[in-house]
Amino acid sequence: MKKTTNFIATIIAAYLLSLVLPWWSIMLASFITAILFRLKKSAVFFIPFLAIALLWVVHTYWLSSANDFTLSKKIATLLPLEGNAYLLILITGLVGGLAAGVSAIFGNQCATLINTSK
Repeated sequence: MKKTTNFIATIIAAYLLSLVLPWWSIMLASFITAILFRLKKSAVFFIPFLAIALLWVVHTYWLSSANDFTLSKKIATLLPLEGNAYLLILITGLVGGLAAGVSAIFGNQCATLINTSK
């Protein structure tokens, strides 16, 4: 139950924060949700990772499909991806997921530090 709650809360918080903040708002969202909904072991990293990766892949696909992946193909040409827009979208999700996962680990460690110092 906590995993599902953390997953959904991370997606909602990241989306809402991204409306007013830059790309790093996903890190703030995963940090806050990691403090509010404590997870154990590897779930601390993987639940926010999957939430943000899914959010970014879906959002990027939705934005790119509106213009037939024109900009995505051009960016993928600049990178060593041979113009593959879909691979660029997956890498975008991977980068966002890694940032969120590391931030969630930091949030979990901060919550542990605060709770043990009381």
